[in-house]
Formats: sequence, C-alpha cells, structure tokens
Amino acid sequence: MEPAGSAAVITGGASGLGAATAARFAAAGATVFGIDLPQSIEKAGDSVPEGVTLLPADVTSGDEVAAAIATIVESGVPLRIVVNCAGVGWAGRILSKKGPHDLELFRTVITVNLLGTFNVMRLAADAISKTEPVDEYGQRGVVINTASVAAFEGQVGQIAYSASKGGVHGMTIPAARDLAQFGIRVNTIAPGIVDTPMLAGVTEEYRKGLEQGVPFPHRLAQPGEYAQLAEDIVRHDYLNGETIRMDGALRMAPR
Repeated sequence: MEPAGSAAVITGGASGLGAATAARFAAAGATVFGIDLPQSIEKAGDSVPEGVTLLPADVTSGDEVAAAIATIVESGVPLRIVVNCAGVGWAGRILSKKGPHDLELFRTVITVNLLGTFNVMRLAADAISKTEPVDEYGQRGVVINTASVAAFEGQVGQIAYSASKGGVHGMTIPAARDLAQFGIRVNTIAPGIVDTPMLAGVTEEYRKGLEQGVPFPHRLAQPGEYAQLAEDIVRHDYLNGETIRMDGALRMAPR
C-alpha cells in the first residue's frame, strides 16, 4: 500500500519516534495527523513539519481519541495508516529499599502503553473499516504498534514497562486476526535503544556504554530508522501479524 493519498495518524507525534515517523509519512505524500498531549504539542512549537497537523488528545481517553479520529475522517482523506508511538517508561523494582513497587506507577505505565495503544487501534480500525479497499484483495489499511526489546528481555527495574510492551507484542497476532475481515494489517515494531529525547540527559560515557552493548552496528538507533521501517511495513502488503525487532542484534543484559 502506498502512503500517498492516505491519511496517517501517529500517536506521540510531537517528539521522538512519533515526530520522525510523522515527518517521514508526510514526505511520502500522506496527510499526517499527530496525536499528543497539549503540553507536548506546545513544546514542539514551530518545529512541526509541513504536511503534519498535531491534534491534542490523551491516548488513554476514549472520548478524546474518538474526537481526534472524527477530525481526521472529516478531512476527507481516507484514514489508512496508524502508528502508535506514544508511551512512557518509568522504572521501579517489585521490591526495593523503599518497599514494594508503587501500584499507581505500574497502573499508569500499563494504562498509557498498553491500554492507550489498544484504544487508538480500536477506534482507528473502526474508521478504516468504512473506507473503500485499495486493491483487489480488499486491503484497507495498516496498524503499526510499538513494543520494545524489553518485551522479551526486561531489565532490573523494568517490570511495568516490560509488562506493558509484552502486552503490545501479545496483541499483534489476535489483532491481525480480528481485523483481517476488514482488510487491515497489524504489525509491531520492537525497537532496541533509540536516540530519542529520553536519552538527552545521560552522560557521554553512559551513551558510549550503551552503544558498545549493541553487537552491530556499535551505535544507538535513530528515530528516522524507526520511521523508515514503519514506511516499509506499510508498503509491504504481505507483512501481517509480525513483531519486528529493530535492535542491531541487541539482547538486553539483566542490568
């Protein structure tokens, strides 16, 4: 499926993976709508690429996401591409010197990363299902969710994050099967260590340590490489129900 001529919704579209993906699809000819929190959109300022419209919404809110999807549908460009990039990654051990893991922190990570992904997927899929097929096989659109290598090798302190991203990975096959009758493919990208604003505060020494932990190439992944893979998935019509690791052969150590 070609991105050109379609609308794409990218969550977390104001920064990091989402911003890079929004720019990539806009350059490919899609009409791009980025969903993000109001404060994130305000922080993005004038850096939003041409062809990208940012819509304020909390991915965990059914009403807010429904309103954003309605705005996209009203644009008149058929919604066919969904990329879920919004997420959080706070750390905490099950048991530490401070006591048991904070339950609300665990709940928040699961709610944003897993429930938020599901919420956007279900509402966007409903809109996509009402569009006309793009080929003789009945294809209507593609959903790309974001897991993490932590879904498979969670480190110390990643219990909440790993559980949330493991859930995203676990949704891939049933989602692809559920939405097959509507001509909607579902795939997941599981990135390794990506050089996003979340790493902006680390020291150069720590960064080099992260880079050396990647078998090849010895560097961090770039947001643009995630965006490239997302576009490749959209264009590859036979790729469905798959979680793709983008990690330079990294397998995370316990710490």
